[in-house]
Amino acid sequence: MGFDLRQALLEAFEETALMSGASLLSAVVIGGVLGLLLYATSSRLFVRNRIINQTAGVIINVVRSIPFLILLVLLIPLSKAVVNTTIGPAAVVIPLSIAAIAFFARLADASFSDVNQGVIEAYISTGASKWSVIARILLPEALPSLVRNVTVTAVSLVGFSAMAGTVGGGGIGDLAIRYGYQRYQPEVMLICVAILILFVQGIQLTGDLIAKSLDKKQ
Repeated sequence: MGFDLRQALLEAFEETALMSGASLLSAVVIGGVLGLLLYATSSRLFVRNRIINQTAGVIINVVRSIPFLILLVLLIPLSKAVVNTTIGPAAVVIPLSIAAIAFFARLADASFSDVNQGVIEAYISTGASKWSVIARILLPEALPSLVRNVTVTAVSLVGFSAMAGTVGGGGIGDLAIRYGYQRYQPEVMLICVAILILFVQGIQLTGDLIAKSLDKKQ
């Protein structure tokens, strides 16, 4: 093949893990906060605010409406400004994180909305503060659903990171495109596909086990 396949696969997997992991962290932290903001500003039990809710919702929907490859190209100037490069895993993390934040924000909002409102109302009736309700009731009750949605986001990010390979983003997708497709080495393509399948299955299995262990209803 003219190159060290094992070393190339190892480096590509590390790049994919780095891109997916960094973006997932951004999604959980920032997207989770945005999801909580969407929920809190739409609920009469917290701080209903139509202007903030609709503004945040429109911004999130706009980002989610843009296909990732187009978003990747649109954000090249931002990637250049932040990490001083437009290629490689570091550059891809910026658009990948933005896409993941918008994606997870909506999922987090749905998780919070699924929490039994009667439980929240009962706790509020005891005189508890809004922050106490969020910390002691809302987050624990929504946690199993949040973990499942983190898993969904992580799986999607692996797919997005693979797509980034078409524009020199690095990772398993980049290896599959450069060697498996452009250099007509189908065995490389098949190995990359197998690695991605195993990676995704591992993420899904881990997420399902954690969510199941946290779910009090099961």
